[in-house]
Amino acid sequence: MIQVKEKSLIGFVALDAALVAMACLVPAASHLFAVPLFKFNPMLAVLLAGMLIGRDWRNSMVLAVLLPLVSSLLTGMPVAPKMVCMMAEMATVVGVFAMVSRRWKALPAILTAIMAGKAVYYGMKAIVVAPAVLVGTDWKLQLLAVLLWGGLFALLHKRVK
Repeated sequence: MIQVKEKSLIGFVALDAALVAMACLVPAASHLFAVPLFKFNPMLAVLLAGMLIGRDWRNSMVLAVLLPLVSSLLTGMPVAPKMVCMMAEMATVVGVFAMVSRRWKALPAILTAIMAGKAVYYGMKAIVVAPAVLVGTDWKLQLLAVLLWGGLFALLHKRVK
Protein backbone atom coordinates (compact mmCIF):
# COMPACT_ATOMS: atom_id res chain seq x y z
CA MET A 1 0.00 0.00 0.00
CA ILE A 2 1.22 3.49 -0.86
CA GLN A 3 1.81 5.56 2.24
CA VAL A 4 0.90 9.23 1.97
CA LYS A 5 1.34 11.68 4.78
CA GLU A 6 -1.93 13.21 5.94
CA LYS A 7 -0.65 16.73 5.25
CA SER A 8 0.31 15.92 1.65
CA LEU A 9 -3.02 14.15 1.10
CA ILE A 10 -4.89 17.26 2.22
CA GLY A 11 -2.71 19.33 -0.11
CA PHE A 12 -3.46 17.04 -3.05
CA VAL A 13 -7.20 17.12 -2.33
CA ALA A 14 -7.16 20.94 -2.14
CA LEU A 15 -5.10 21.20 -5.33
CA ASP A 16 -7.34 18.75 -7.18
CA ALA A 17 -10.51 20.53 -6.04
CA ALA A 18 -9.18 23.88 -7.24
CA LEU A 19 -8.10 22.47 -10.60
CA VAL A 20 -11.38 20.63 -11.13
CA ALA A 21 -13.28 23.84 -10.34
CA MET A 22 -11.10 25.70 -12.84
CA ALA A 23 -11.81 23.08 -15.52
CA CYS A 24 -15.54 23.36 -14.86
CA LEU A 25 -15.44 27.14 -15.28
CA VAL A 26 -14.13 26.89 -18.85
CA PRO A 27 -17.51 25.92 -20.43
CA ALA A 28 -19.20 28.70 -18.45
CA ALA A 29 -16.59 31.22 -19.59
CA SER A 30 -16.97 30.02 -23.18
CA HIS A 31 -20.70 30.75 -23.06
CA LEU A 32 -20.31 34.00 -21.14
CA PHE A 33 -17.75 35.51 -23.51
CA ALA A 34 -18.97 33.73 -26.67
CA VAL A 35 -15.44 32.45 -27.30
CA PRO A 36 -14.91 28.76 -28.07
CA LEU A 37 -12.19 28.24 -25.44
CA PHE A 38 -12.39 24.47 -25.85
CA LYS A 39 -10.49 24.83 -29.13
CA PHE A 40 -7.39 25.77 -27.13
CA ASN A 41 -7.54 22.56 -25.07
CA PRO A 42 -7.91 24.26 -21.68
CA MET A 43 -8.45 21.00 -19.82
CA LEU A 44 -4.98 19.91 -20.94
CA ALA A 45 -3.62 23.19 -19.59
CA VAL A 46 -5.29 22.51 -16.24
CA LEU A 47 -3.82 18.99 -16.17
CA LEU A 48 -0.36 20.34 -16.97
CA ALA A 49 -0.72 22.88 -14.16
CA GLY A 50 -1.58 20.02 -11.82
CA MET A 51 1.46 18.09 -13.00
CA LEU A 52 3.68 21.09 -12.31
CA ILE A 53 2.24 22.01 -8.94
CA GLY A 54 1.60 18.53 -7.57
CA ARG A 55 4.79 16.91 -8.92
CA ASP A 56 3.30 13.45 -8.33
CA TRP A 57 2.36 11.29 -11.31
CA ARG A 58 -0.19 9.32 -9.26
CA ASN A 59 -2.11 12.46 -8.35
CA SER A 60 -1.84 13.65 -11.96
CA MET A 61 -3.39 10.35 -13.06
CA VAL A 62 -6.29 10.99 -10.68
CA LEU A 63 -6.68 14.45 -12.22
CA ALA A 64 -6.61 12.94 -15.71
CA VAL A 65 -9.76 11.01 -14.82
CA LEU A 66 -11.44 13.60 -12.59
CA LEU A 67 -11.18 16.65 -14.85
CA PRO A 68 -13.27 15.33 -17.77
CA LEU A 69 -15.59 13.32 -15.51
CA VAL A 70 -16.54 16.13 -13.13
CA SER A 71 -16.77 18.68 -15.93
CA SER A 72 -19.06 16.37 -17.87
CA LEU A 73 -21.27 15.68 -14.85
CA LEU A 74 -21.54 19.34 -13.80
CA THR A 75 -21.60 21.17 -17.13
CA GLY A 76 -22.50 18.54 -19.72
CA MET A 77 -19.21 19.17 -21.50
CA PRO A 78 -17.56 17.07 -22.71
CA VAL A 79 -20.37 14.75 -23.71
CA ALA A 80 -20.05 11.20 -22.36
CA PRO A 81 -18.36 9.50 -25.35
CA LYS A 82 -15.81 12.31 -25.70
CA MET A 83 -15.29 12.30 -21.93
CA VAL A 84 -14.00 8.73 -22.09
CA CYS A 85 -11.68 9.66 -24.96
CA MET A 86 -10.41 12.68 -23.02
CA MET A 87 -9.75 10.59 -19.92
CA ALA A 88 -7.64 8.21 -22.01
CA GLU A 89 -5.84 11.13 -23.69
CA MET A 90 -4.98 12.77 -20.38
CA ALA A 91 -3.94 9.52 -18.72
CA THR A 92 -1.64 8.92 -21.70
CA VAL A 93 -0.10 12.38 -21.32
CA VAL A 94 0.63 11.71 -17.65
CA GLY A 95 1.91 8.19 -18.24
CA VAL A 96 4.16 9.01 -21.17
CA PHE A 97 5.57 12.10 -19.46
CA ALA A 98 6.26 10.11 -16.27
CA MET A 99 8.15 7.50 -18.32
CA VAL A 100 10.22 9.71 -20.61
CA SER A 101 10.90 12.71 -18.36
CA ARG A 102 13.46 10.71 -16.42
CA ARG A 103 15.69 10.57 -19.49
CA TRP A 104 14.61 13.51 -21.64
CA LYS A 105 14.53 17.25 -21.20
CA ALA A 106 11.14 18.74 -20.32
CA LEU A 107 10.18 20.14 -23.75
CA PRO A 108 10.64 17.00 -25.85
CA ALA A 109 9.16 14.91 -23.03
CA ILE A 110 5.96 16.97 -22.72
CA LEU A 111 5.53 17.41 -26.49
CA THR A 112 5.91 13.65 -26.97
CA ALA A 113 3.44 13.01 -24.14
CA ILE A 114 0.88 15.44 -25.57
CA MET A 115 1.20 14.03 -29.09
CA ALA A 116 0.83 10.47 -27.74
CA GLY A 117 -2.27 11.66 -25.89
CA LYS A 118 -3.67 13.17 -29.10
CA ALA A 119 -3.04 9.90 -30.96
CA VAL A 120 -4.93 7.97 -28.27
CA TYR A 121 -7.75 10.54 -28.25
CA TYR A 122 -8.31 10.50 -32.00
CA GLY A 123 -7.88 6.72 -32.21
CA MET A 124 -10.54 6.23 -29.55
CA LYS A 125 -12.75 8.97 -30.96
CA ALA A 126 -12.73 7.21 -34.34
CA ILE A 127 -14.05 4.10 -32.63
CA VAL A 128 -16.32 5.55 -29.92
CA VAL A 129 -17.80 8.66 -31.53
CA ALA A 130 -17.59 8.12 -35.30
CA PRO A 131 -15.05 8.77 -38.02
CA ALA A 132 -17.40 11.29 -39.68
CA VAL A 133 -16.81 13.83 -36.87
CA LEU A 134 -13.24 12.92 -36.08
CA VAL A 135 -11.65 16.38 -36.10
CA GLY A 136 -13.75 19.27 -34.82
CA THR A 137 -10.95 21.81 -34.39
CA ASP A 138 -8.62 22.98 -37.14
CA TRP A 139 -5.29 21.14 -36.95
CA LYS A 140 -3.31 24.40 -37.06
CA LEU A 141 -5.11 25.68 -33.99
CA GLN A 142 -4.52 22.37 -32.23
CA LEU A 143 -0.83 22.47 -33.11
CA LEU A 144 -0.62 26.03 -31.79
CA ALA A 145 -2.26 24.93 -28.51
CA VAL A 146 0.10 21.94 -28.20
CA LEU A 147 3.15 24.14 -28.76
CA LEU A 148 1.84 26.86 -26.43
CA TRP A 149 0.98 24.55 -23.53
CA GLY A 150 4.02 22.33 -24.09
CA GLY A 151 6.40 25.29 -24.25
CA LEU A 152 4.89 26.96 -21.22
CA PHE A 153 4.99 23.67 -19.29
CA ALA A 154 8.66 23.09 -20.20
CA LEU A 155 9.60 26.64 -19.23
CA LEU A 156 7.83 26.40 -15.87
CA HIS A 157 9.03 22.83 -15.28
CA LYS A 158 12.60 24.08 -15.48
CA ARG A 159 11.89 26.85 -12.95
CA VAL A 160 9.97 24.65 -10.52
CA LYS A 161 12.66 21.95 -10.48
